Amino acid sequence: MSAVLIGVLALLALAALVAVVSPLRGPATAAAPSGTDPLDPDAAERLRLEAERDALLAELTRSGDEVRRPDLEHRAARTLRALDGLPPAPRRGNVLPPAVIGVVLALLVVGVGAVTFVPKWQLAALDTGERLAVQDALSLPGLQARAQRSNDKADYLAWGDAAFSASVYDQASAAYAGALKLDPRQPKALRRLGIMLLSGQGSAAPKSEQQASQAFLLVRTAAQLAPSDPESQLLLGYALNNFGESKLALAALERYRSLDPTGRDADDLIATLRASSDQADPASRVYAANCASCHGAGGRGGIGPNLHESRLSRAALQSVIQNGKGAMPAFPNIKGAPLSALLTRLEEWQQ
Repeated sequence: MSAVLIGVLALLALAALVAVVSPLRGPATAAAPSGTDPLDPDAAERLRLEAERDALLAELTRSGDEVRRPDLEHRAARTLRALDGLPPAPRRGNVLPPAVIGVVLALLVVGVGAVTFVPKWQLAALDTGERLAVQDALSLPGLQARAQRSNDKADYLAWGDAAFSASVYDQASAAYAGALKLDPRQPKALRRLGIMLLSGQGSAAPKSEQQASQAFLLVRTAAQLAPSDPESQLLLGYALNNFGESKLALAALERYRSLDPTGRDADDLIATLRASSDQADPASRVYAANCASCHGAGGRGGIGPNLHESRLSRAALQSVIQNGKGAMPAFPNIKGAPLSALLTRLEEWQQ
């Protein structure tokens, strides 16, 4: 919340408090005489003269005494002149009591707080991802209006990122498409638009194999433009898996994990692909059973060194496997076709 809004709320709260408390803290004053008004110092005299005028006019109306009539008329004229000589009575507005004003101001404070403080309290109960998604969803109308007004690719990307984060995929598709019209070489817009189209989450899900291939091309092009971006490899892995390219998908996802070791968005798919690969690939079965516990599931190191960085020859690799070296134990039972498959895999990793 901005400092200006906080200041306005503070002033409203202070005004409400003063309006409610002020009638209670002033000294007691003597009650004004009945029929008088503290705002009109001539009220008592005005009331007396008006009463006298009314009485004289009533007596003139009723009296048939012609002898007394001149005196009554004289007295009535004198009373009217006296009334005319008084200053005009102050006009009265519809003045609300201070307590009512205080209640109105208090309600105003509560109303403003309801649209400022309360949503923040509600957001505080969400985890970080949920809170960001809600905030992004709330920002969409303003971001959309700004992008359409400015026709600037940065504004389109900001709108697309917020919509993608909030899972409002129709808006994300429209925003990224708008950004690509202005600059077609934008990896994030390409890969996200492509993956939304492939998964049927965008506003124009592919209706044919040709359209699906075009969507995959967007993801692959993004990975070529930004090969070291973790999200490029992540979405490429999902896209490849969607087309049945399990080995290539696993390679892309393992590269994603190497680029972002804390990333956990593909753990389930990686485990599924690895299990499938282990069943069909002798090298993977041998490695998983004997080597992965020390060198990591993908050979990139753990307790043992990163095998992708090894520069040993095939013969040297075989010697270390069967005879051991340093802290590495010997595996003399790995021989024949399984050993040959494992050596081939290690050589591929070196390349």
